[in-house]
Amino acid sequence: MSLDSVNAATAQEAGPCPAVNATTNGDSPSSWEEPKGLYHQNASTENSGVVRRTRKVEGGIFFPKPENAVTIAVSSRVLFRTEKEDMVFREKGVEEYLKYQVEHEVEPFATGPAFPFIKALEAVNTRLRDLYPDSEELFDIVLVTYNHAHVGVRLINTINYHNLFIERFCMTGGSSPIGYLKAFHTNLYLSADSEKVREALEEGIAAATMFTSDKLTEVSETQLRVAFDGDAVLFSDESERIFKAHGLDKFFEHEKEHENKLLDHGPLKGFLEALGKLQKKFYAKGHRLDCPIRTYLVTARSAASSGIRALKTLRAWGLETDEALFLAGAPKGPMLEKIRPHIYFDDQMFHVEGAAEMGTIAAHVPYGIAQKYPRKKDMGKAK
Repeated sequence: MSLDSVNAATAQEAGPCPAVNATTNGDSPSSWEEPKGLYHQNASTENSGVVRRTRKVEGGIFFPKPENAVTIAVSSRVLFRTEKEDMVFREKGVEEYLKYQVEHEVEPFATGPAFPFIKALEAVNTRLRDLYPDSEELFDIVLVTYNHAHVGVRLINTINYHNLFIERFCMTGGSSPIGYLKAFHTNLYLSADSEKVREALEEGIAAATMFTSDKLTEVSETQLRVAFDGDAVLFSDESERIFKAHGLDKFFEHEKEHENKLLDHGPLKGFLEALGKLQKKFYAKGHRLDCPIRTYLVTARSAASSGIRALKTLRAWGLETDEALFLAGAPKGPMLEKIRPHIYFDDQMFHVEGAAEMGTIAAHVPYGIAQKYPRKKDMGKAK
């Protein structure tokens, strides 16, 4: 099994295009047809490289305010595959890289690991607009890239080619995007750069590092499915610390003694909350059973021994997942293969790798005590 972070160790931004390590490119010498669909392109540069695209809808141009929308910021290196371009950058330098991008701006980038997730968000938006034509409570996608603005033409052409609706761009020319993420009221940031993901988490922004895999499972085109680990993802790493320091028996004792004490929130609690808010809009229109958003808790906790505290915490927060799987230490990969989520979040690379082996697109949340004590293949886990 090959699991390559699209941000390898060389991906620290030494220039406008950090290095990429991926397995395939899919670039094509063919030119595109003219963009089709409902897109009305009106690109203007403002605030050091932020570009906005508009869309014609009935009644005029539609722009959800960031504070009203569920904002998903996605790196261009996880939305698309750009390893050939990265090779040009590493071997020939910045100027030749920019020249190459301009010369090839009518050739499409192939789709990356975040692409099915973004398409699923747009499918949910279509349903929301049907039910609530005037509402701004929907997903808003921001494309984030370290690239120079010269590359923007190719990115815009690529987005139109793949029939994506992305209204906002942030092209930072090699600078950190974290300040822009806060300005956009970002609810989730997906990147290939683990250092920037950590920086976002430190700023209180839900974030995860995405990976590519040799095997990808087909996912739903009509229902967004998001799966979460529990400890150090939805919840804090409090219980994980007990397990790491004192072992499994002490962990069970601790959870039993504290089952009526709420767990503190973890880095992705706010994103689950945002998903739940949109789910309730469908429920209000009688669409609970065919809701286009479905969420899952997939945890190695045991149900009877330690699951009750997790469920009580979610209930006290006013949150729920549609399904909860307590695996008592069993591998998560086979369960995720059945769920077929568009994305699965876990704080341990052991579980991310296991999910990827089964074809699941998994994202690493580098948060909590587990980052100091990486799990070995033969170790137990209580979370």
